[in-house]
Amino acid sequence: MKGKITALPVSYRLAVTSRVLAAVLGGYLVAALASVSLTMWLPLARGEAVVTGMMTSFLVYLVAVLWCFACRSAWQAWFGLIVPSVVLAAVSGLAYWMGH
Repeated sequence: MKGKITALPVSYRLAVTSRVLAAVLGGYLVAALASVSLTMWLPLARGEAVVTGMMTSFLVYLVAVLWCFACRSAWQAWFGLIVPSVVLAAVSGLAYWMGH
């Protein structure tokens, strides 16, 4: 006896697609901005600061992806990535403006 297969609603598919896009694109943005911010603000030699920033960006990307799928809604996932992105961009801009 075959079971009845039901299609998933379009709203569910769009919510999952939105979370995937948030995880991939938003996670990359947050990780890149975190890397730049750390590189500019760490009191290390430039090469060491770059390596530290890049290594940390992998952890930031992981946390961002986990965040996107742990949220109750896709809106919350996007909001949770936009706010840190704006803060990190401001911190990076401030470091650039100060000549770090």
